[in-house]
Amino acid sequence: MPRLFPALLALALLRPAAPTERATPNDNRASAGTLRSGVLTVNLEARAIEWRPDGDDAPGIAVRVFAEAGKPASVPGPLLRVPEGTEIRALVHNALDAAIVVHGLSTRGVPLGPADTMRVGPGETREARFVAGAPGTYRYWAATSSPTIGGRSGADSQLGGAFVVDPRGTAPAADRVLVITLWQQDADAAGITGRSDVLRFAINGRSWPNTERLAYTEGDTVRFRLVNLSAAVHPMHLHGFYFDVESRGDGTRDSTYDAAGSPHLAVTERLPPGRTFTMRWVPERAGNWLFHCHDNFHVLRNRPLDGTPLPPEQAVHTHDHTRDMMGGLVMGIAVRPRPVVAVAASAEASPRRRLRLVARTDSGGTDAEPAYGYVLEEGARTVPNGGPLLPGPTILLKRGEPVSITVVNRLREPTAVHWHGIELESYYDGVADFSGTPGHIAAAIAPSDSFEARFTPPRAGTFMYHPHADEVRQQQAGLSGALLVVDDPAAYDAAHDVMVLITVPRRDADRDRVLLNGSLAPSARELRVGERYRVRVINIHPYRPSMIARVLRDTAAVTWRAVAKDGRDLPPDQATVRPAVQQIGNGESYDFELVPNEPGDLRVLVTTGTGVPLASMPIHVR
Repeated sequence: MPRLFPALLALALLRPAAPTERATPNDNRASAGTLRSGVLTVNLEARAIEWRPDGDDAPGIAVRVFAEAGKPASVPGPLLRVPEGTEIRALVHNALDAAIVVHGLSTRGVPLGPADTMRVGPGETREARFVAGAPGTYRYWAATSSPTIGGRSGADSQLGGAFVVDPRGTAPAADRVLVITLWQQDADAAGITGRSDVLRFAINGRSWPNTERLAYTEGDTVRFRLVNLSAAVHPMHLHGFYFDVESRGDGTRDSTYDAAGSPHLAVTERLPPGRTFTMRWVPERAGNWLFHCHDNFHVLRNRPLDGTPLPPEQAVHTHDHTRDMMGGLVMGIAVRPRPVVAVAASAEASPRRRLRLVARTDSGGTDAEPAYGYVLEEGARTVPNGGPLLPGPTILLKRGEPVSITVVNRLREPTAVHWHGIELESYYDGVADFSGTPGHIAAAIAPSDSFEARFTPPRAGTFMYHPHADEVRQQQAGLSGALLVVDDPAAYDAAHDVMVLITVPRRDADRDRVLLNGSLAPSARELRVGERYRVRVINIHPYRPSMIARVLRDTAAVTWRAVAKDGRDLPPDQATVRPAVQQIGNGESYDFELVPNEPGDLRVLVTTGTGVPLASMPIHVR
């Protein structure tokens, strides 16, 4: 139960911080407080401090944070990490000039009660005593006004931290706790960020390119705990590898999956405000890799805090696109090769198929709203053979067949192509001026230049390709497409494949809609009763991380069977029949089996997360 301490005792125990105190980034490696005889005692203090997400020498932001009494402040606040069954005695002193309401200092894994909310007035100290509860990944947070994490902005946005409960009788896992926060100068009530907003997204208190660089060795088992203390949704994407989502939580309860059950594998996992997830992966190939939010507005260059406009992307000349043209929620990961005895390189088992993907200017664009597109060439065959170049051509590859795709840049600005979801060597991953190994880095593709990407797709599935240089501008211009890997391209049946490729319109005037298969008014599909169709839902939209795709008869959802996630087949216990409704984040793909059971009209409807229609595609069942 929270207890109010006399002000005299509070002043004796805790000293308010000076307003000019500067916070340090918190890497969440060490727990706060003192753990003795099964009891964690921790003294927390809410302070007003200066936060410098862009580095120690960069301008600062006035924010409110939690700190341990008598210790330097940090962003995020102190990590609370205890074994299951621990009693926690947390003193919370408010050194601010406004009252705060604290959430999350109560037993986890049980229904919320009054003890989860504690009001602390200016100058007051209160105590929360509780048992930690169920193992999992949680958070604590506070605000001076908002009753929800999603409603916080500005000075309150950094007022929180991670809370981890480890299983009883086990040593804490060798994991990394990654806390996502967002400061926004003029916050949108719905948590939506704009392309030119003055804001800072941060991971453990730093914004790219100043986030911590992680390093592992091939074969290591890597575990991340993600905690979203921001007001925005983040589809978190790992380049080059699948990861196993071991649990998902809402901050109060953590649903840990059965370790003996089937894995929940993904390359992109959507993380809403206040939510958590844990992931495990094994880096199998050396080189540089990115882990980042796939909402491209959350990885844009950081606009100066004084509001000075940034120069247009196409006017910036840089030799390090990843460092200079990205910001926010990005982490760089270096995977070192495992020491091995050198062996002679083996010859390729089968001939390498050769394609050319040409990035070129389409008709109808302007400098501010360009129109670009891809043309796919193989021998004498060209797709498409005319404009408009929307959507990007579907690239159809054979599982296990080596392929060479030469990307030719006929634009007037540099570009690069990322093969999203494909397991390949780092050098070919397509992150401009970053992919590769020390001394062998893949540069951005300059105008009139080209780059050969080589890989052998190991599995059949639904993937995508898109730029990884000036992503927002170039994707909105039209540079993206679907990449399908099948067992036998000769047997591929396009008539029984229903593509739902979600991308962004080229013109800002159409921003309240989305493109389906490159069109604001996509052509109808003709299906037959009793036949099986594979519906591939792919989200390559640069923002809108909460869209929902449905297949409806009138206003009711039909049923479909889940087949795959992010290009990987689902195990039998997850390949279930369910209503044809799927929320999908940027960079995610979902495959479903649809068998129409009666004639009539259906439609694919794509809406916002709150149900506002964005696009519709008719389906006629005969």
